[in-house]
Amino acid sequence: MRLAALRADATGASRARSIAGLAVVGAGTLIGPLDSAVNIAFPDITRSFGLPLQDIQWVVICYVLTYSSLLLAFGKLGDLFGYRIVFIGGLAISALALALCSVAWRFEALLIFRSAQGIGTALVIACGPALATSLFEERLRPRILGLYVTMFAVGQAIGPSLGGLLVDAWGWPAVFWFRCPIALAALLLSLTIPPGRQLPSRGSFDVAGALLIALSLAASLLALNRLQAVADDPLTLVLLCVVAAAAFAALAYRQTRVRDPIFRIGLFRDPDFALLNLANCLVNLVGFSVMLLVPYYLDRIAGYPAWMAGLVLAASPVGMMLTGSAGGWAIGRLPAGLLGVGGCILVGGGTYLIGQWAQGASVWVMLATLLLAGGGLGLFQVFYLDVVAATLPPEERGVAGSLGMLTRTIGVVLGATGLTLLLRMTEQHYAAVNPDELAVFLAAFQATFTIAGGGLLGALALSALRYRMWFPPQEPAR
Repeated sequence: MRLAALRADATGASRARSIAGLAVVGAGTLIGPLDSAVNIAFPDITRSFGLPLQDIQWVVICYVLTYSSLLLAFGKLGDLFGYRIVFIGGLAISALALALCSVAWRFEALLIFRSAQGIGTALVIACGPALATSLFEERLRPRILGLYVTMFAVGQAIGPSLGGLLVDAWGWPAVFWFRCPIALAALLLSLTIPPGRQLPSRGSFDVAGALLIALSLAASLLALNRLQAVADDPLTLVLLCVVAAAAFAALAYRQTRVRDPIFRIGLFRDPDFALLNLANCLVNLVGFSVMLLVPYYLDRIAGYPAWMAGLVLAASPVGMMLTGSAGGWAIGRLPAGLLGVGGCILVGGGTYLIGQWAQGASVWVMLATLLLAGGGLGLFQVFYLDVVAATLPPEERGVAGSLGMLTRTIGVVLGATGLTLLLRMTEQHYAAVNPDELAVFLAAFQATFTIAGGGLLGALALSALRYRMWFPPQEPAR
């Protein structure tokens, strides 16, 4: 009896340490999604540095290009040397970079420090999902991934509203320095995270492969961004496409020359796995329409003040929070594919319904449709992350988590470019027949969301031809 009680006490203590470790991982991860607060500071940054409006995009580009191009390489580092070490290094770099951003004396210095912040964020996010799941038994993986998605959504929910309050009180530097204490506290507490159950990954780090991945991704994402200015500067777009294609070709060749590549491109020879990753890009492309365009509706059409607009906009990540943990609990009790399909339906349907907002739309209608779209994102993310984690071997969980974050980022970049172009084209169409500026914007807003939501639902219907994409075998690839 005493031995059984001691074992129970030991198990309980171990579980408590794991839960505490998960909380620390969640707190450290917040520094990434809380970057949504920076968007609110754009007008103040523009005024402070005397910038033309178009230059503010580099505050986003320097950050996003840096962390997205490094995710896979840093995930591999975690597989080789330990997720906790990489996570701690990311927190340390993030704390320093955020402090430097807050005291930037020139715009060029701010861009350099934003790139450094991107390095820290990539280290944290690349190994965050793998570190979280390594703290618990494998059978609990879906639930832990669901909680991780929920923690990520918490930052997205509070970032815009908190950012507005901070900028009003202390100016644009506050959206950077307020995260320093969070990063430092998580850094200190991360030293207490238990070792976890990480399986050792043998092999070496392919430096040349990592550089080729970074170059190809950075050139590709920058080319997507330049699509908006293709009429003014087509040569830059062509050069970026050539660089991206050459880097991808060199990477594919190198895959045949090294025993332990950063990421096995051959996985994409499986059409179901390739389509699943494409689906994650598409779902995040459509889902990003909320954060990109809804603020303009709330400002121009609804006429809400910034604080109220922030609260309404938070309904989408709140929906993601609610379904993230619920989705992790449901996997194992329901076929995971049902969550993926259901998530797509909610994202597509919610986005389509946003396209039906009229000039006098009720705030309750707005909240309900935003909750639907955000809830769908939460369900789909849990499904997708779990399938990718099950597809790759357990010793490659760092790469698996990085792939999930990378395809999400690609979808967001595609959305920022494609949805902006779609809105601009539809505005030009309606402006030709209607001189009322607000009416033109509302019609273009409605058309953009209707097309985006309907397009995702149409893609979902076509994907029914690939049943195994949604209900794949769960054995890890070897």
